[in-house]
Amino acid sequence: MSHGKRRIKGFLTLICLLALFLFVNWIMLLRLQEHGIVHHKSRSSINNSPVSARKGLRKIGKGKATQKGNYGRMLALAAHALAEGQNKAEPKDLWKEPFILASSWKPCADQRNWEPNEGKNGYILVTANGGMNQQRVAVCNAVVLARLLNSTLVVPKFLYSSVWKDVSQFSDIYEEEHFINYLSPDIRIVKELPKELRSLNLEAIGSVVTDEDIRKEAKPSFYLKNILPIILKNGVVHLLGFGNRLAFDPIPFQLQRLRCRCNFHALQFVPKIQQIGALLLQRLRQHEGHPGGPLDQYLVGSYAQEFRKQNQTRPKKASRYLALHLRFEIDMVAHSLCEFGGGDEERRELEAYREIHFPALTLLKKTTKLPSPQELRSEGLCPLTPEEAVLMLAALGFNRKTHIFVAGSQIYGGRSRLVALTSLYPKLVTKENLLSSSELEPFMNFSSQLAALDFIGCTAADAFAMTDSGSQLSSLVSGFRVYYGGGNMPTIRPNKRRLASIFMKNSTIEWRVFEQRVRKAIRQTKHVRTRPKARSVYRYPRCKECMCRTE
Repeated sequence: MSHGKRRIKGFLTLICLLALFLFVNWIMLLRLQEHGIVHHKSRSSINNSPVSARKGLRKIGKGKATQKGNYGRMLALAAHALAEGQNKAEPKDLWKEPFILASSWKPCADQRNWEPNEGKNGYILVTANGGMNQQRVAVCNAVVLARLLNSTLVVPKFLYSSVWKDVSQFSDIYEEEHFINYLSPDIRIVKELPKELRSLNLEAIGSVVTDEDIRKEAKPSFYLKNILPIILKNGVVHLLGFGNRLAFDPIPFQLQRLRCRCNFHALQFVPKIQQIGALLLQRLRQHEGHPGGPLDQYLVGSYAQEFRKQNQTRPKKASRYLALHLRFEIDMVAHSLCEFGGGDEERRELEAYREIHFPALTLLKKTTKLPSPQELRSEGLCPLTPEEAVLMLAALGFNRKTHIFVAGSQIYGGRSRLVALTSLYPKLVTKENLLSSSELEPFMNFSSQLAALDFIGCTAADAFAMTDSGSQLSSLVSGFRVYYGGGNMPTIRPNKRRLASIFMKNSTIEWRVFEQRVRKAIRQTKHVRTRPKARSVYRYPRCKECMCRTE
């Protein structure tokens, strides 16, 4: 009996430790997204330029042998299977969603049922933090606040980060006039404060509110109680470092719809991004006479039609492509506390990086017994490696001739870590491969503008595969594919916990069994479902506020 109690006590202790780690993990990831700790600067390119943790820290990924982690045997089996199956038909559902259910949802966030807001209570200044994707969420949350507080929104500013080193502002990424005019039936938007307010010291009069003053996903009642009085007293409030600070539930129907309207309709890329984005899609599709549709029109505007006209005289060949967003940068790898087959050298590199960028996590690791890397992996808390991503794609049935567009940043381990992908799928490209240096030159040193090109390439893909469901880019891309896709734009959302249990058998499992288990795990994530309560409308737009059912 006492032995049984000890086992139960030990099990409960393990659960408590895991819960503690998950809590700390949530806090640190929140800081990653909202305070610019993540290296978004390099989100838009895959190259072998090393990441440096501090001046003098050894360069990562340079001169290393090809890394296969623990998957050498499985990669060999995958290569054999792909070679044998070159002439076999791919699984019927590989490039499809459950069409009947998915196509019954239609975009309708553009529908309005209220009078314009005069914005007479005062002005809201917003300085959004993070990268392009986090800033996008912040902008739409600010639009909703302006309506809620009957205040005038000043075109949002973007916070400069010493990590990102991107000076891009709203008008460098989004069409400012379209944003103002499209939302004019909802809120009043101006480009700057009136002269009498510009001269005020906002901090001195108590009109500066930082993200630390507002809890994550605060309810509308918080803003009515705490922010509106500041606006009424001083005529203006500055939300500094604003981000994911507005709850998804509970929130009034029309305000939620406004949120969707902002994200899916009001924020359109500037012509410079649209033009090169259209060129990127043209080359990804290999001059195919692609039908385009509302999504192309939204992403690249009139340039979609322009390039289609140019290609009418060229040979048309069916060329669909898969977009893969790899989230395997050093910040994610180090923060996960997982191990990836690199042995002692890898442990030293990641520990050195953590000491600089995640000191709180380093301290916790020294003072608290945290779950082991093996336990973290079994719980699906480790990011998918490039090797795991390519094994997943091969098991799903994507043949060797598949065109794959990879969006991501500097992959931990450099080019050697990508050998598994390129050796199994030689038709793998990035925007750096498809666009010339002169075409990319206007975007260099502007990580958010480069991220916009990746966003376009991923969103317009015939199929999209994410490797980390917590990625803001993957969340936004999958939401756009649902909203505009008409049931024809599948997204692969791996359940990392289920995949981990399969990958752990990599030394013994046979390829056919591996295929069956991976396909079953992914098939279970392809269900068409409505937005779960309190979850993001940006990621799950299938809800009555954003979309309408035609059944």
